Amino acid sequence: MSTTVLLVDDHELIRQGLARAFERDQDMEVVGQAGNVAEAVEAYGELAPDVVVTDLQLPDGHGLDIVRSVRQISDTAGVVVLTMHAGDDQIFAAMEAGASGFVGKDSRAAEVISAAKHAAVAPRTFLCAGLSAAMMRRATAPATPRLSGREEEVLSLLADGLGTGEIAGRLYMSESTAKTHITHIYQKLGAANRAQALVTAMRMGLLDHLAPQRF
Repeated sequence: MSTTVLLVDDHELIRQGLARAFERDQDMEVVGQAGNVAEAVEAYGELAPDVVVTDLQLPDGHGLDIVRSVRQISDTAGVVVLTMHAGDDQIFAAMEAGASGFVGKDSRAAEVISAAKHAAVAPRTFLCAGLSAAMMRRATAPATPRLSGREEEVLSLLADGLGTGEIAGRLYMSESTAKTHITHIYQKLGAANRAQALVTAMRMGLLDHLAPQRF
């Protein structure tokens, strides 16, 4: 019996090219195509394919929305993410969402088909050629500095553009204490000045809780 496949991509040419590649394999059968998240979720409900192959960037949402929707329905369906955005963040996000495999769009058609076959027989075993390297990079990445609660408050006010005296007044502390907190923040972030500290803090996600207009 053939493995049934649903293809999801907002570019018709890509879908048709993939369909032709799958149809050349006698063990695979493309039973449906979709161009966005809504169509994909509806098609999956109607067709119940063995494997879904989906792009990440779609007009009405994200391919991971499809992965999660499929996982809510079935633990045995295969879901392969096929994308041109093949960075570490995308790999880990796909794995955490419950995808069975992750393949870059620069891969050969045979690799996509191989990933789909793997997904059909081992849907909860994540297959990705770049996973080992991504895990090594994550393991060796510098740890995000841990700021104290007071230091987080000071950093927030630095991002608001307040000076040392203003920070001291806002937090009801002496100016020397405010300077000490600022020095500790700079040391932890490896920064020499306010601008460097804020850029580093933004890159590390330490300012994610702040409203965008505040910096």
